Amino acid sequence: MTPLGNLAIALGGLAIEAMAGYPAFLFRWIGHPVTWLGALIAALDRALNRETGSFERRRLLGAVALAAVLLASVGVGVFVQGLALLALPHALAVFVLAILASSCLAQRSLDDHVRATGEALRRSGLEAGRRAVAMIVGRDTAGLDEAGVARAAIESLAENFSDGIVAPSLYLALGGLPGGLFYKAVNTADSMIGHRTPRYAAFGFAAAKLDDVVNWPAARLAALAIILAAALTPGASAIQAWRIMWRDARGHPSPNAGWPEAAMAGALGIRLGGARSYGGRLVEDAAMGDGAEAVAEDIARALRLYRLACGLNAGFVLIAFWIIARA
Repeated sequence: MTPLGNLAIALGGLAIEAMAGYPAFLFRWIGHPVTWLGALIAALDRALNRETGSFERRRLLGAVALAAVLLASVGVGVFVQGLALLALPHALAVFVLAILASSCLAQRSLDDHVRATGEALRRSGLEAGRRAVAMIVGRDTAGLDEAGVARAAIESLAENFSDGIVAPSLYLALGGLPGGLFYKAVNTADSMIGHRTPRYAAFGFAAAKLDDVVNWPAARLAALAIILAAALTPGASAIQAWRIMWRDARGHPSPNAGWPEAAMAGALGIRLGGARSYGGRLVEDAAMGDGAEAVAEDIARALRLYRLACGLNAGFVLIAFWIIARA
């Protein structure tokens, strides 16, 4: 596939997913790549991550498991993309590949889940908000107050804008369907085994480190898109988004998540970050932003910013497509 073809697949995937999400008929027909990847990673975890093994052996086997997942994902992508290009006219092949590429993206589903949290909190109260936000975050939600629910939803929106939209669209643009599946495999492996828990400290080391590397450019691009969106959104501040991002992003425990989250905090004039609980264990993260505590209405404000940032991300891909097409 040419660079122009890869960009067309990324642009088509973004458009299809934004309009329809992951097509229901496709899910019924072939399932979803994340479920297949999850099943493979879980099987490798059960087979290779033995508690009786030494730390060094488990780290090595974790790297082997990650390599197997990446090889399988990229191999499937290369096979399917090659088959489509051989069997179909080029324009139709690109369209089919764009439909498949939409499975790597999460614009619409992220919007749906975060919007549901805001509506539950505003219309049905705190307990409903806790249940809704538990669908999109890994932290403990039972003890969250309104500010905690709103903060969790907005942080998830900002971080997943990078992980679920900007990063996969970047790798689709660079490598077509194989590139998108490569990124999805890395991201899924990190979400499943890349935790600093006794079980995964060694086995998930390679997955966590590779996820940090592949998300490095996307996190900065996502923050830039949020800043540009803030410049175009009434009531948001691009200047504060830029200032808070440079001041607070590096205080986040993740080398990447802090960039879009800090930009979002500055743009909205609220505080994000701070203490949170995972599995009953309190984690003290640095705060980001100078404003007030987040409330339910701030979720709606964050969504407006997010939607414009998604449009800007698609615009970046379109501009790259136009430049290469002209060249």
